[in-house]
Amino acid sequence: MRPNKLRSARFLASASLLAVIAAAAAGCQTILPTADTTGTLPSAAAAAATGSSDAAWRRDLDVYGAQYHADPTKVDVALHYAQALRATAQRAQAVAVLERLSMQNPHDKIVLGEYGRALAEAGDYEQALDVLGRAHSPDQPDWHILSAQGAVLDQLGRHAEAQQYYQTALKIVPNEPTVLSNLGLSYALSKDLPNAEATLRRAAEHRPVDPRVRQNLALVIGLQGRFAEAEQIAGADLPPDQAAANVAYLRKMVARNNDSQKPKPAARVAGGTS
Repeated sequence: MRPNKLRSARFLASASLLAVIAAAAAGCQTILPTADTTGTLPSAAAAAATGSSDAAWRRDLDVYGAQYHADPTKVDVALHYAQALRATAQRAQAVAVLERLSMQNPHDKIVLGEYGRALAEAGDYEQALDVLGRAHSPDQPDWHILSAQGAVLDQLGRHAEAQQYYQTALKIVPNEPTVLSNLGLSYALSKDLPNAEATLRRAAEHRPVDPRVRQNLALVIGLQGRFAEAEQIAGADLPPDQAAANVAYLRKMVARNNDSQKPKPAARVAGGTS
């Protein structure tokens, strides 16, 4: 039976705290490589997102790899193999497997959805948008795909469009924490920090709380200068010294960004009178 969810990369929700700090505090309009949205998930983060360990993914890689090479036309086998490749950061090979599978099954929406995600993880955002657009239809929208499309648009700096996709997804699954987290980070990237905080707080109300959601909330609160509160929130999932180090780095980045925005003194005009 085909797995119901081959969703190893939840764009943006899994963004590492320090990576996004560097982007957001510097006013960067692009999400740094993360995964579900943005480069992609490192293998450990991918495993956490799906509840599997790295060792389990390696076993899947061996098992499904052997079956795939014996018969690459079996859809379920190829999907499992590609998922294991993505979870172990073998992105180019995952794209190759899914590209071949999509050519054999051009109307299979599950195949197209996985292919689109793999393309996004590999950094081919324009093609990812095209493929993801064919992975569902207006009369049968898939909130997972809508969220992935939003994440790709965020990666391209098209934050207003991305937020529309997340809002559409939330009409299907109200208060879904992964979508709320993506939306919250999208607001942060468009420098709307109050909306980012409110949205991430909604995501953090879901129990059990995904530690990545809580770290994203800590990031956004820290970007507003509330460093003690950010450290307290980050400390729920991190050792105290690591939470303190993250917030100290954030404080430095915010200070550096603020300094860069201060008006520079006018240069003296040579030969001018006093």
